[in-house]
Amino acid sequence: MSVRPHIARFRPRLRRTPLFLATLAALHCAAQAQTSASTLQEITVTSEQEPGYAPSVGSTATKGSAPLRDVPQAVNVLPAQLLRDQGATSMQDALRNAPGVSFNAGDGQRDQVVIRGFTAIADWFVDGVRDDALYFRDLSDTERIEVLKGPAAVLYGRGSSGGLVNRVTKKPIFERPFGEVSLGLGTHDFKRLTADLNRPIGENMAFRLNVAREKSGSWRDQQFIDRYSIAPSLAMKFSPQTDLLLQYTNAYDRRLTDFGIPALNGRPVNVPIGTYYGSAFAKRDDTTTTRVQSFTATLNHRFSDTLSLRNTTRYYSYKLDRFNTLPSGTTDPVRMTVGRTRGFVDRDESGWFNQTDLTWRNELGGFKQEWLVGAELGKQDKRAYTVSSATGFERVSILNPVSAPPPIPLASYLGNSAIPSNTTFKTAALYAQDQITLAPQWKALVGGRYDDFRQETSFERTLAPFSRTDRKFSPRAGLVWQPSDSQSYYVSYSRSFQPSAETFALSANNAANDPEITVNKEIGAKLDFLDGALNLTAALFNLERSGIKNTDPSNPARQINVGTQRTNGMELALAGKLPGRWDVSAGYAYLDGRMVKSLATVSSLQLPVGAAMPVQGKVAPLTPRHSAFVWLMKDLGHGLSAGGGVNYVAARYASLSNLVTLPSYVTADLAASYRTERYELSVNLKNITGRKYYVSAHGSVDNLIMPGPGRELQVALTAKF
Repeated sequence: MSVRPHIARFRPRLRRTPLFLATLAALHCAAQAQTSASTLQEITVTSEQEPGYAPSVGSTATKGSAPLRDVPQAVNVLPAQLLRDQGATSMQDALRNAPGVSFNAGDGQRDQVVIRGFTAIADWFVDGVRDDALYFRDLSDTERIEVLKGPAAVLYGRGSSGGLVNRVTKKPIFERPFGEVSLGLGTHDFKRLTADLNRPIGENMAFRLNVAREKSGSWRDQQFIDRYSIAPSLAMKFSPQTDLLLQYTNAYDRRLTDFGIPALNGRPVNVPIGTYYGSAFAKRDDTTTTRVQSFTATLNHRFSDTLSLRNTTRYYSYKLDRFNTLPSGTTDPVRMTVGRTRGFVDRDESGWFNQTDLTWRNELGGFKQEWLVGAELGKQDKRAYTVSSATGFERVSILNPVSAPPPIPLASYLGNSAIPSNTTFKTAALYAQDQITLAPQWKALVGGRYDDFRQETSFERTLAPFSRTDRKFSPRAGLVWQPSDSQSYYVSYSRSFQPSAETFALSANNAANDPEITVNKEIGAKLDFLDGALNLTAALFNLERSGIKNTDPSNPARQINVGTQRTNGMELALAGKLPGRWDVSAGYAYLDGRMVKSLATVSSLQLPVGAAMPVQGKVAPLTPRHSAFVWLMKDLGHGLSAGGGVNYVAARYASLSNLVTLPSYVTADLAASYRTERYELSVNLKNITGRKYYVSAHGSVDNLIMPGPGRELQVALTAKF
């Protein structure tokens, strides 16, 4: 199935807002006629997750506890109960529940997604603080995941073209002690042990410990996972007005560096999904090991009922040792071979961030307002040492690639690309945001942020250093109309900037480039049904990133800011409870993403290699035009629950060449559980038909395509105390 456009381009315009809102209002009123009039109950925010699939509040969009219906922007909240019912243990497992999110293979070493057609390699946060190290995140200490769609620089700084992902961690609970230990077993030697222990210590302290240990094989030949996570936290109340939260995380992950399979004749090569194209001795030659440690201190002080202060300081360190053999060369359909390369990457990082937020609730000029005024300071030091053999220096059979690769050539260690780099990022920012109640039915959200972002890169031999400083203002504005307690319609505008190199080292060809700018224009609706038990979110958006770096045709040694990529789209998300004790989570996304302006050209790894192809007009890689999912769980009574889900993803292009297509797919899962006060037994059968499909690719080349897992069975037994 081709993803070339077959229908007229979808172009949401603000002039169509009345028709869009009127249609949603009519649908809502018709549904509400079948139920009693609903009124929202007072929201009590605690440190525990709201039960069910549809939390009513989120912290990411406003850095506060605003009801989601008051936020003029699409936000997907993935709660703990949904992730638990699905047996999710990774970010990829979790984020398939967010419409408009697809997956990038992440070099086989890290979480990486594509949001609304734009790659999100560094748009990761934890409790609102940047978490852009390149690693796989464990979910054992995660209470919920929030995906904020569109640019978010007004609160979070650089990046976030399509959106960002924020993990909200589990915190100590003062009110009661509890604990649980869970053992999971499954196919491919899957073994996972987790524990969540919470203990109040007197009246003014509480301690919580989350740990996980996992060892497993895989549907991929030679693949293995060996990881652990330890996350203790301590909460202290110094007075009714002042409290302090201390958190520590120590995470280790070791696994095969898996770049997937190559393409042949415009499709992923037709081999068993386990076929590995790296070394025949992968545990010796092709492993990735990451170590992440972080310490976070969050101080809250309430001066009064209307004025409060929060200060968060986070320090982290990150170490990566990656060795890889991958099919990144050309594929030859005549000789049936593919080029293979070898390399390694060493990265050492450390950094700190400090955020200070002052929240002030008041009434000025007759309008109720909630001000957030803040400042962020941060510094990151990143050392990178990368060595890679020449592309295609070894050729292997595309159908039977198992062999031991030769050593990396000496010349690969001597080139400029192998010189270790040391890069420092310094952030200094001021921001302000105001949530205004203009009238009982009208609310506004306005804000702006000024960033001073400095990058400095030096090299350990030969090359000259580079530096640049970008100073950018990032605005955000939204208007919300709420004709009743169960209806909310909004229009919004937001802008972000993406500095040159962003999270990597500066180089001769990009150090002079201005930041790329992303603008999002969005209209949407958030509706409550069945007395608030069921929530529907709908969004239409126009997302455009301009000033994208392209090679200068008159000087190939430098890049210039001339490209533009845009996505027009629609997202629908439904979450909550249906009559008959059904929990539901469903979503749909339509994405029309393409390069609308570019001087760049791209070539393909598919032989015979032709002339370089212009990028302009090409569809954005790894961006399906249509995708949808639905997950249902039925409470059968007496502690029994059963359900399952279906996930659909349309065809996607592997890269901007648009020459290799990842076929569309549908997968189905089943789940069942039995719960008592003391025990829980859950069973998850994933991809029940054993469907062969391809979940992601590298995004910049036509090879390196990652197959999805076949049929998998997982069983977990949990003891509670």
